[in-house]
Amino acid sequence: MPRVPADAARPASSRSPADARASAQRLERLGAEVLGSHELLALLIGPHTACGAPQLANDLLEAYGSLRGLSRAPAVELVRRHGLGRVAARRVVAALGLARRAASEALVRGARLATSQQIFEAYHLLLRDLAKERFLTVLVDGKNRVIGEVVVSEGILTASLVHPREVFTPALRAAAAGMVLVHNHPSGDPDPSPEDHEVTRRLVAVGDLVGIRVLDHVVIGDGRYVSFLERGWLPS
Repeated sequence: MPRVPADAARPASSRSPADARASAQRLERLGAEVLGSHELLALLIGPHTACGAPQLANDLLEAYGSLRGLSRAPAVELVRRHGLGRVAARRVVAALGLARRAASEALVRGARLATSQQIFEAYHLLLRDLAKERFLTVLVDGKNRVIGEVVVSEGILTASLVHPREVFTPALRAAAAGMVLVHNHPSGDPDPSPEDHEVTRRLVAVGDLVGIRVLDHVVIGDGRYVSFLERGWLPS
């Protein structure tokens, strides 16, 4: 039977600095799994003289609704709107960012790409909550084994922002045989826009010229994805 985190029994606002010390000791002895989200967040925040870390952790989770909601907040917002110190805000943002990356490290160097689902599973948690579109390429060798990843741009996806030079120069340096294009839609809807289709068409054409195949373009939304390869949309 799963253990219930101790902080589930009473609100964070009623816990004292002594409770915070007890949480830290339990973390050392038993691991993070036995602590509730409020306790872990309070430990990240550290000492906070204004209202106490447990109270502030509770306020943050109430304000954003969940850890996922909190993970979307930039450090400057946590400082200005919620009174965190700059160091504490950076710790919180960094920890939540690391958690996303830890859950998205499925594509290790040498892993063989076989399906679009692999791309989705590897990048979904990393990309789904970003406020801006991020465009990246996954580079593979002649046997579709991963040899690298390149973040090409951040912002609204346009043909001018995603220039073939920025896409293919790293691929040529890595001696890649192919690549998968990946980007997210912050709206959560992965259906490609006309601009997505135009960028894909342009990059496929350049790839044919330089001998680096564009194998797929995977657009990631909230809990689902669209694959140009699976839909038959890749230009031939």
